[in-house]
Amino acid sequence: MRVARPWTTAGIVAGGVTLALIAPSSAAPADVPTHKPLPLERLFDNRAVSDDTRPGDADFDGAGASLSAQDLRAAGWTPGRAIALDAARLTWPRSAGARPDNVIADGQAVRLRGRGEALTFLVASSSPNGPGAGANGVGTVRYRDGSSHPYTLSAPDWRAGPAATKAVGLPHLNTAAGQRQETARLYAVTVPLDRGHEVASVVLPRDPGPAADLHVFAASLRQPAYGWTGSWAASTAGYTKVGPWTDQTLRLVVHTSVGGPRARVRLENTFAASPVEIGHATVALQASGAAAQGAPVPLTFGGRPGTSIPAGAQVFSDPVDFAVPADANLLVSIHLPGPVAAVPVHSQATQRSYLSAAGSGDRTAEPGAESYTGTLTTWPFLTGVDVRGGPGSVVALGDSITDGTKSTNDANRRWPDVLARRLRGQSEVPAYGVLNAGISANRVVADRYPGEGVSTDTGGVSTRHRLERDVLAQTGARTVVVFQGINDLRWGSSAEELIAGLRSVASRVRERGLRVVGATIAPCEGESLCTADADARRSAVNAFIRDSGGVFDAVLDFDAVVRDPEHPARILPAYDSGDHLHPGDAGLRAMAESIDLRKLTG
Repeated sequence: MRVARPWTTAGIVAGGVTLALIAPSSAAPADVPTHKPLPLERLFDNRAVSDDTRPGDADFDGAGASLSAQDLRAAGWTPGRAIALDAARLTWPRSAGARPDNVIADGQAVRLRGRGEALTFLVASSSPNGPGAGANGVGTVRYRDGSSHPYTLSAPDWRAGPAATKAVGLPHLNTAAGQRQETARLYAVTVPLDRGHEVASVVLPRDPGPAADLHVFAASLRQPAYGWTGSWAASTAGYTKVGPWTDQTLRLVVHTSVGGPRARVRLENTFAASPVEIGHATVALQASGAAAQGAPVPLTFGGRPGTSIPAGAQVFSDPVDFAVPADANLLVSIHLPGPVAAVPVHSQATQRSYLSAAGSGDRTAEPGAESYTGTLTTWPFLTGVDVRGGPGSVVALGDSITDGTKSTNDANRRWPDVLARRLRGQSEVPAYGVLNAGISANRVVADRYPGEGVSTDTGGVSTRHRLERDVLAQTGARTVVVFQGINDLRWGSSAEELIAGLRSVASRVRERGLRVVGATIAPCEGESLCTADADARRSAVNAFIRDSGGVFDAVLDFDAVVRDPEHPARILPAYDSGDHLHPGDAGLRAMAESIDLRKLTG
């Protein structure tokens, strides 16, 4: 839309892959490069970031507005900083705040060489006419064997885009007239790749037209986690007020599905507006309560004992020689120097964890339980434990029934736990790890938690908005079981809306090369929101799931397993936890034991 600005001469490495762009002539097709590749920063033609003391120095949107360098610094997004988002490693431009720091997409060809399971862009769109509807266009991925395929890149508007899918949100806009209190957002957008092919270049979409610009700050091939299997996971459900916690240690209890000789953990600062400091972290086997079996094993992050996680980002610990048993409880201890006033959290852990007293310091290395005087029923920050080796994992995507609500506390009787034990006890199919991506109160098509700000609502953003983070980016994911929708129906979604949402989820899973298994929705007559109308809509959705015309690779009929044969709109009393919505331990076990394991592999 706008005339490109002079190119700079610096280079960039994003995700360990050197990026370079070439600009085709205005008459050339978008997928036909006309110049030799150049480093990415030499093609930056727009400046998005200004210092607050000189707010008129940058013009991101063509109307003189820009991002605040101070806001970015406060979020931990400093120039040249590696930012891990959805298992992709991106680099925030080194030139941000001083020189052009992004390119306006218009058919440039990016030399991205290597193999990957997906391609992640750090993007936003802008409009000179104020908040807009976003921008999108079709680009091309070209492979070294001469093949290619198109992809669609959609960039939400930096001022009006959804909070639920943002990479980072900032509280101000800078303008030549001064600073305004208005939220600005950037987004990580991931598109699929042909996994068996080596990428040679990526052609950006053409300029979408006079109404908007599509800006690209960084791009990276997301590398598969070769040799790793996800053993445990939890999905971030909200961002809640705590303490504040000051110089305290969390000791979080998690239950493994598969074992291995080495381990790593994943910590996430999802939904946050500021970075969090991790002083030290350890892992150990649980003896009982907060007590460990032997001395906890220190974890490092890039060779250092601690780390800082930028707002919205994640970090993996370095691999550590620590033998993880299958079907065992681990203690992951995290020292927070603090103060920490709010945390990203999985709220319904159905598992007791522990917390040391305020000001008690770093207790991560202590094997004993004496320092852990407080308890938690949530999992803050910790979202994954991976083990070395193994065949990969099944991701159980769902709501409170998958989360384990109403199952016995501290007993690991959620249906994904039972499935994991079944997989370990057989040899007919691979003994996959099982990752629980359930969130209590979660919906497929509507957000409960808006995705931004401190809130008491921990129902999570919608499945369609969390799918990348909680499912597609999970370590070693091979198969996804989609068992969700009752909350949409209880809160008024039509059968058609829910079916469209399930279709979209299944399509996105399959285009990433994963197997997708649909599960029918269980009955809930007797619960206050499970009206006759809601049950009629549930029956319509279940009819679609059972006969989806190929939307799902296989189907699990959980409805048939737990319903009362004499009264199909309700749960069989022997399986009912008592609230008529959630199966108890017996019902969850029956669901998991009903699964034909061959459906998980094809």
